[in-house]
Amino acid sequence: MNSGYKLIYRRAAVKFIARQEKEVQERLASGLQGLLAIPPQGDIKKLKGQDGLYWLRIGTYRVLFRIDHDERIIYIEAIGNRGDVY
Repeated sequence: MNSGYKLIYRRAAVKFIARQEKEVQERLASGLQGLLAIPPQGDIKKLKGQDGLYWLRIGTYRVLFRIDHDERIIYIEAIGNRGDVY
């Protein structure tokens, strides 16, 4: 079931996805679609020290995102390997 939210990707996130192999792209796409489920699916946690920023773990990758509940938009801020994205 879709939550009515939509995903908006920042340029850096789009570039990261484009550089990955097809298998990784598919895994990331599947994990990101989990954010749109009711309730959101995946290993999601609030990032400490960052107001309104969350992370989603997809294998060895981390996705940093913000949620605008008023506009019903999830902003994908960055995607990368665990050590590179924070």
